[in-house]
Amino acid sequence: MSTPFELPPEDRESSPYTGYLRAHWEAVADGLLASAWRWSTPGGALLDLPGRPSRSGVRSDGLEGYARTFLAAAFRVAGAGGGDPHGWLERYARGLDAGTRTPGRDDGESWPLILGHDVQGQPMVESASVALGLRLTAPWLWKHLAPGVQDRAEEWLRGALRHTPSPNNWYLFPFTVAGFLESVGRGDAETAGARERALELLEGWYRGDGWYADGDGRAFDHYNGWALHLYPVLDAHLGGHAELSALHGARLRTHLDGFSSMFGADGAPLYFGRSLTYRFAASAAVGLGAVTGHTPLSPGTSRRLISGSLRYFLDRGCLTEDGLLGLGWHGPHEATLQSYSGPASPYWASKAFVALLAPAGDPLWTAREEPAPVEAGDRVLALPAPGLLVQSTQADGIVRLHNHGSDDVRPHQGESAAEDDPHYGRQAYSTRTGPTALGNVADNHFSVVVNGRRSVRRRISLLGAEHDDGWGWAASWHRPVFAAGPPMVPGLRVESVTVVRGRYELRVHRVAGAPEGARVTQTGWASGPEEPVVSALHGLYGWDDGLETVRAPQGTAWTRWARVPRLTGPGGGTSVHVCLAVLTAEPGPAPLADVVAGVLADDDAVEVTWAGDGARTRVEFRPLKVSLVEREPGRQPM
Repeated sequence: MSTPFELPPEDRESSPYTGYLRAHWEAVADGLLASAWRWSTPGGALLDLPGRPSRSGVRSDGLEGYARTFLAAAFRVAGAGGGDPHGWLERYARGLDAGTRTPGRDDGESWPLILGHDVQGQPMVESASVALGLRLTAPWLWKHLAPGVQDRAEEWLRGALRHTPSPNNWYLFPFTVAGFLESVGRGDAETAGARERALELLEGWYRGDGWYADGDGRAFDHYNGWALHLYPVLDAHLGGHAELSALHGARLRTHLDGFSSMFGADGAPLYFGRSLTYRFAASAAVGLGAVTGHTPLSPGTSRRLISGSLRYFLDRGCLTEDGLLGLGWHGPHEATLQSYSGPASPYWASKAFVALLAPAGDPLWTAREEPAPVEAGDRVLALPAPGLLVQSTQADGIVRLHNHGSDDVRPHQGESAAEDDPHYGRQAYSTRTGPTALGNVADNHFSVVVNGRRSVRRRISLLGAEHDDGWGWAASWHRPVFAAGPPMVPGLRVESVTVVRGRYELRVHRVAGAPEGARVTQTGWASGPEEPVVSALHGLYGWDDGLETVRAPQGTAWTRWARVPRLTGPGGGTSVHVCLAVLTAEPGPAPLADVVAGVLADDDAVEVTWAGDGARTRVEFRPLKVSLVEREPGRQPM
């Protein structure tokens, strides 16, 4: 699919997978900036892009347009050593002057004040982009501003240091503002305090395996790469802080060792977590690792991943006819969005252009592209700290994520089914399917049905995750909550285990404390009628006979409407339920009924014998233990 602006010719010799070189990245940055600036105010302080406003209002959205596009311009110019053939920095300097003259005034140019997250918080988010843009371009922009403009900009930015951030990655926004102010000789006790507080919280949020929780709970998603790693690692890199660079750089390296496996062969990142309209920002951590040297990936693999992600979205309609990044995933998609999403929100995708900080002669741009991890072979990877299980298959290039540890429930919050979030609560996500929307049947979901009311999964309690050669597992438990009637059933608990081998997913659930007459349901992957993927589900134990297909008319980010396979069974008291699921794009997959040779199960254990090699998977619940026993010589499959 062609873009609304011109790109250089492809180079399939240097970039056999994507055709993209550094010149393509520069051209995309320039094209996005030129398109967005058509919507600027006369003074250049606000970029009022067309579209429905966010909950923060039109003026805040206009600041967002300025700040987030400034990031792209800053990476573009700084990476070129100050080269600015389109004069982007002159525009941003003019807008900075206009926006900070009378902050908070209700006129055509003034920026909103930065206040606390519970009052007027969005400008705090944007202050980090403004500060980082100024830091990156200081030799060519900041140093040429009149002293009065510098003073006004500092005063506006200090609002981020004087008000309370949201209790998550937001603490890195005043951290970034403070880092800029210190870099231009304007540091003091206030900036030092903001930096110290953010780093202190970051230590508490680090869970291991290169993953941070986004706050005090257990929210793990793309914010790890485009925020929780990006700000501290880039700050240490720009500031020459060796100790911080070693600490946070090592964590980024570890993160990338697993995260690099979460891109499909088509370039798609996993559709999982919030703010997915930031799209190719998902590759920011990969580019950052290449720029700073904190990466386990070769330059050719890094470029294949970042260019693959960029091209994936450009080829699938992420740009409007005006050349703007629209709200959605491929094209417009309302269910992808959050209430804080506004017309300029997608421009946090600008973070991907951190890769441009690697100069033209860097191996990131000169080495030949190498295969992405998904293209190098089948892989099963357990990430015990966040409770995630990654399953990828080389033949169809699909990556699947089985979620047994990430939710969006903060420690102080109760569990309300009214706040069910499809981007966290489902059992599995992939690079080829998206969750169904609220109000539609939930895909990849196990539900307890009491008096006709279906449960949802909110707080997820991790039980463990491990992998071995060619297989792996992850497990969790949750208390089902209900949208109508009593929110919970006393004593009701669901323990869930996912075991993966190749492209197959063995899903095992143990329900305890269900009232008499309760039912259970299990759904599989959502797919559209014209999609080149197969979604199948097969009951092995604890289900009624037969499989039904239900429809999700609102579809997913991939299809206008979707169909979802569903199993149903009895669930009173203590019960165990076992099924096999698959999502594949391989032609003519074998029926799931032929994959398993036999099942033995009771309330405390499940043993499944695989038909292909006679190996046995055993899941024990008291205590939890998951094992795979290869076929013994002379033993016949069950």
